[in-house]
Amino acid sequence: MTTQHPPRPADAAHTGQRREPPLPAPPSGALARLARGLVRLKAPVFLAVALVSLAAALLGAGVAGDLSSGGYTASGSEAARAERILADRFGAGSPNMVLLLRAERPLTDADVAAEGRAFTERVGSLDGVGYATSYWTTQDPALRSKDGRSALVLVRLSGDEDEATRRAGELTAELTGEQGRFTVTATGRAVINDALEKQSEEDLTKAELIGAPLTLVILLVAFGSLVASLLPLLVGVVSVVCTLAVLRLLAAVTDVSLFAMNVTTALGFGLAVDYSLFVVTRYREELRRGREVADAVAESLRTAGRTVLFSALTVVLSLAALLVFPMMFLRSLACAGIAVVSLAALTSLLILPPVLAVIGRRIDRLDVFARWRRRPAEGDDSVRGMWHRLATGVMRWPVAAGGAVAVLLIALALPFGHARFGLTDDRILPQGAPAQAAAETIRTDFAGAGTHPVTVVLPDLPEPGRQAALTGYLAELSRTEGTVRVDSPLGSWAKGRRIAPPGPAAAAMADPQGVWLSVVSDTNPNSPAGERHTERVRAVDAPAAALVGGEAAALVDTKQALKDRIPHAGAVIALSMLVLLFLFTGSLVVPVQALILNTLSLTASFGAMVYVFQDGHLKWLVGDFIATGQLEVTVPVLMFCVAFGLSMDYTVFLLSRIREEYLATGDTTRAVVFGIDHTGRLITAAALVVASVLAALATSELSLLKLLGAGLALAVLVDATLVRGILVPAVMKLCGRANWWAPAPLRRLHTKAGLHDG
Repeated sequence: MTTQHPPRPADAAHTGQRREPPLPAPPSGALARLARGLVRLKAPVFLAVALVSLAAALLGAGVAGDLSSGGYTASGSEAARAERILADRFGAGSPNMVLLLRAERPLTDADVAAEGRAFTERVGSLDGVGYATSYWTTQDPALRSKDGRSALVLVRLSGDEDEATRRAGELTAELTGEQGRFTVTATGRAVINDALEKQSEEDLTKAELIGAPLTLVILLVAFGSLVASLLPLLVGVVSVVCTLAVLRLLAAVTDVSLFAMNVTTALGFGLAVDYSLFVVTRYREELRRGREVADAVAESLRTAGRTVLFSALTVVLSLAALLVFPMMFLRSLACAGIAVVSLAALTSLLILPPVLAVIGRRIDRLDVFARWRRRPAEGDDSVRGMWHRLATGVMRWPVAAGGAVAVLLIALALPFGHARFGLTDDRILPQGAPAQAAAETIRTDFAGAGTHPVTVVLPDLPEPGRQAALTGYLAELSRTEGTVRVDSPLGSWAKGRRIAPPGPAAAAMADPQGVWLSVVSDTNPNSPAGERHTERVRAVDAPAAALVGGEAAALVDTKQALKDRIPHAGAVIALSMLVLLFLFTGSLVVPVQALILNTLSLTASFGAMVYVFQDGHLKWLVGDFIATGQLEVTVPVLMFCVAFGLSMDYTVFLLSRIREEYLATGDTTRAVVFGIDHTGRLITAAALVVASVLAALATSELSLLKLLGAGLALAVLVDATLVRGILVPAVMKLCGRANWWAPAPLRRLHTKAGLHDG
């Protein structure tokens, strides 16, 4: 089969000189026509933007209250089905609120015990409380501290996760503090979720106050003009305002993670600024080439606008891979991210043309750093000298330069080899937060408190013959390694025998059709030991179909769901990027290069994720947090998809300039140097903008947001420097004209589809 490369102009094929017409031709094409239309209708466009922004601001106000704090576990899994049946049929489940009561006198004193029982009964009678049990109502020694002065009240709040979270916030205010003889603090999943909601709102405000000024400084340095710098910032602000409205609309039809507010506003702001940066930079170039204002706007949208569309599509497709995972946390971030990235691209393409037309040639006004900036003489290219020299040097020694960087990046990834994964718990909160401090006290002062039991649901075990069927099963369960006690409608069992008759809560553990059991373990549910205990419980033969739930079971099921779906997500990303980059470049080789190099750009982030956030090294770089010795199990997947999309975003921008020069000269080496030389400062500025916004996210008091912000910022910076500056030119030099290879039928398809440049 014959192959074809992009055609080389006859007058440039042998000379390697760039072909440029003396006078730029008027731009044509759909995007150029769109730009001219927006310029003609600038007054209606400005009015529409103002009205939409105002409506979005009103709609998005207070959106945090509509978002969900959970969603990290696999929906539809065995553990999820067990929790659903417990809630729907038995009004039960694992306690999601734990009250820690501290007394000055021993818990066994008659008046202390009486007040403890009264407090437990009071909590159990409150609206929204399914059940409340305590040391005084069960005499369970696991609910008493080692010094005999503290006790636990285990509370199950009714309703779904969001309802329980809201009620936990109300009850925490009502029940904590000085309560008679006790000092009461609260923790548990619902209380932690409520604390997360409040902290994330504070962190969002702080990130915005840090990110916006940093972005303005970076733009001022890059543009040398206050007027030019304010335009991307304007588009970014509009994008953030509309982002909050999008989250409100999404939350009306589906569950949306609370962290979507922090992550997508940072992503939307950063990308809106980046896309505007590309368009404004091209507009200034076209003015310098001698175009009139209207033609410069049209050409900017025709060239940079096309790149923005493809760039946004790469991020959207990368985020779409998250939709294959059955976790609300990942799916909601995918939906919100797709909407926000699309919004960022549209706002930059629709707002900038009329604004640029109004500003005209005043785009270069007000250089606040003029006195410190060295102005090049006419015809002096030294302003681009660093990137030109770097690209030229790499092209001269591609194997040495590219090999050294590749080895460095692979070495930086080595810590990820000992990564350990778990689910978020109280330690996502800042150290010393009330819910975190209470949970830490329980971990250290209580032996096997049973606040996170394994739950076993037998939904189809009717009353006739139930006792005989359950007796052997309970004995076997209580003998499994790691089990302290099994509570059931027939009483409590340990080490193969019954140790206590049915207590007051036993009646709620059965209905005419089925039962549920509570398996109290001495293992941490969020650990490998907890996972092994769950597997042992599941391996015990049950008298009827059994569903095993609880926090440890949710971790087991979530890990398995991720393992099963990661190949599907990888296929979505690989195939979509190959197709998209072929449509953009007309090459089959360049897309493969991009996939490999973009994956390499993530190695430093994945290594740092483990070295810093799992192992606790260099914590001072990102601010203090609690190192748990493990990573939240869904974070690597989320970070890969987001960072890969951002890396591909810069890939598209660089390739657009390289291909433009190659079509003009037919010289790959010259085209690569030209592309890096003409995009180096711009990509660096764009990457610094996104990295600064994400780094502001890393100032969060929540370790999960800190991890995402720091990891994504590092990935963007590595991609913009080591990968774009060294690996890309090295690989393209080694491939030569093969970079642009594609089979003849595909080449004709690309040309026929009208997706070629121009």
